[in-house]
Amino acid sequence: MKRRHILLALAAAVIMAPPPASADTLDDIMKAGVLKVAVPQDFPPFGSVGADMAPKGYDVDMANLIGKQMGVKVELVPVTSANRIPYLQTKKVDIVISSLGKNPDREKVIDFSNAYAPFFNGVFGARDLPVAKAEDLAGKTIGVTRGSVEDLKLTEIAPASATIKRYEDNNGTISAFLSGQVQLVATGNVVAAAILARNPPKKPEIKFLIANSPCFVGMNKGEPKLMDKVNAIIAAARKDGSLNVIAQKWLGQDLPADI
Repeated sequence: MKRRHILLALAAAVIMAPPPASADTLDDIMKAGVLKVAVPQDFPPFGSVGADMAPKGYDVDMANLIGKQMGVKVELVPVTSANRIPYLQTKKVDIVISSLGKNPDREKVIDFSNAYAPFFNGVFGARDLPVAKAEDLAGKTIGVTRGSVEDLKLTEIAPASATIKRYEDNNGTISAFLSGQVQLVATGNVVAAAILARNPPKKPEIKFLIANSPCFVGMNKGEPKLMDKVNAIIAAARKDGSLNVIAQKWLGQDLPADI
């Protein structure tokens, strides 16, 4: 009988005992003094390899900013679009900063910080060109890369009097704008940054958005401390202007108001 009471008491103790503490990535990062970050290696201006073979780009600067604010060393891990999430899930990296957009399928397997970088398709043109919405394209000539997302959307929203000129690749679209064959281009902000890098006399600026898909820091699910820390760093960088400095450096544009 005593044995039965002892077993029941032990069982109750097991049931009532709190679950063992699970490992916390932020604690692990701080203990090791190293933040392992997945970054792109072939997607300028977000990430690429310079002539000195050192990684550079918007995402690289963002990784270094987060590491600095955490007070830890940053270990950059080059990834591709295909392996960046698997690297996170297998803990080869602590976070992903690799022009990562949010969608329902990804949200099922990882969590996302607040946005840190703009990534969008829009209509770009010279500052002095009065265009602020689709209707303002009436009578204008717009260049676009054939078959792209912005091509399909522009076809839907452009007035009948607008002239859409289609080019076979982004280089063709860029060249058309630089040579004055078109007044505006419908493209992504990354392509617009490439145009700015060539220092044209009429620098393209965003007129209006076609589609918006900003970049987020990705991390494994169940990491509230790490999430809070990263979001606090992003918010502080937004407030003190350091995030805008990175945007100007790599995209040639100020951060949008919604970032």
